[in-house]
Amino acid sequence: MKRAVYPGSFDPVTKGHLDIIERASAIVDELIVGVLNNNEKTPLFSVDERVKMLKDVTVHIPNVRVESFSGLSVEFVKKCDASFLVRGLRAVTDFEYELQMAQTNRSIDKDVDTLFLTTGLKYAYISSTIVKEVAFYGGDISGFVPETIVDRVYGKISQKAKGKTSEV
Repeated sequence: MKRAVYPGSFDPVTKGHLDIIERASAIVDELIVGVLNNNEKTPLFSVDERVKMLKDVTVHIPNVRVESFSGLSVEFVKKCDASFLVRGLRAVTDFEYELQMAQTNRSIDKDVDTLFLTTGLKYAYISSTIVKEVAFYGGDISGFVPETIVDRVYGKISQKAKGKTSEV
């Protein structure tokens, strides 16, 4: 069985992320989307919210599983009994960082490879950071995130602005 892990923060999940998930799931038997719980960052959405959003937008893909994890991606790959990591590339600047990470992961575990997929051109400029910034200033993010995510982003930003932290 070919099993891969696509790790990331997905804060929030974008159409670019979904593009990579759909394409990667077509070349493996099982794709595990790993939602990173990074204590050093202050995400807009909690880990549980991000997992739920990803489950909602991947419900149409039967061989995709969504889980949260902490720590090194390469360790999560081993825990999942997967063979490789999937990483999306938007631009050459992504490649430099991702190559360094792939080489580091390979030095930690020689059995874990990284598969790079380039994001579709229509999503190449989208990042979670850009989505949050545009939404914060009231811009239209409907072209950047799946339809079911739009109101969640605006709602969460509104809550944060009011000092509330309830789940979306």
